Amino acid sequence: MQTEIEKSIPIEHIRNIFGDFDRFVKKIERAFSVDITERNGAVKINGSQDACERAANVLDGLLKLSENNGQINEQQVDYIISLSLEELGHEKDIAEIDKDIICRSITGRPIKPKTIGQKHYVDLIRTKMITFGIGPAGTGKTYLAMALAIKAFKAQEVQRIILTRPAIEAGEKLGFLPGDLQQKIDPYLRPLYDALYNIMGADSFAANQEKGLIEVAPLAYMRGRTLDNAFIILDEAQNTTPAQMKMFLTRIGFGSKVIVTGDLTQKDLEKGQTSGLEVALKVLSKIDDIGFAELTSADVVRHPLVQKIVKAYDDYEAKINDYKHRK
Repeated sequence: MQTEIEKSIPIEHIRNIFGDFDRFVKKIERAFSVDITERNGAVKINGSQDACERAANVLDGLLKLSENNGQINEQQVDYIISLSLEELGHEKDIAEIDKDIICRSITGRPIKPKTIGQKHYVDLIRTKMITFGIGPAGTGKTYLAMALAIKAFKAQEVQRIILTRPAIEAGEKLGFLPGDLQQKIDPYLRPLYDALYNIMGADSFAANQEKGLIEVAPLAYMRGRTLDNAFIILDEAQNTTPAQMKMFLTRIGFGSKVIVTGDLTQKDLEKGQTSGLEVALKVLSKIDDIGFAELTSADVVRHPLVQKIVKAYDDYEAKINDYKHRK
């Protein structure tokens, strides 16, 4: 049964919500099979009752974003549509998430969570001594952790930042790469350097690194150390062994905060070798001071196509696993 819902949207927000050449509103129309028209701020939505209500919720969420003086982008529109399609009822919450600015990049761009999953992850980091961030590439696990680390460092809440990841080869052997040991290791740490340069600038990073206040090093370098008053990030933790993970977690000293990030679907360990991240998730799940954030393809904030790729792989792997269980 066809129905019509009418909403009033202030004229000054129409262009932001509808997008250039109405591209955002056309996305909403396609997603819910509705027709949306606007005249002088009066917006009419035509379609089935359920579809009209969902489309109206999306418009409400976008209006909240626009009222925050934010320029709406395609990723935000796609995410709010996905929330409405999944009946999560959080369309308006995106505006509140959008206000949570962690810090600003060297170019002045605000760094903030962009999805409900990312907001949960950021809140856990703020409140827990140790936080595990698990999820696919593009969900902001490392970048958000880095932003929070730099904010804590600048506020003198910690004395130093330590960034580490296991130097596990993905198809190439370290011995065959040119250069000395540091040059062999640097490619594995490059994503961490890139994030640091983007958030605090190359000059500031270099100055603090020279003073020993910021350290980027392979996980093996953590052995035998006690890390006090530090913000410590272990990246690519799916490539640790159980022994390495235990070694790392037992390095933590007083006044420190630890973030462990990883994607269990992208392990580079040798076949048959157990991931230290998998073991840690099982062993530590009931300890109150440890938080666990599970991010999904819905939290991917790269190009919209990346989100579709991650979702396609998730669906494919789920089918494969289901087939194996049936055999």
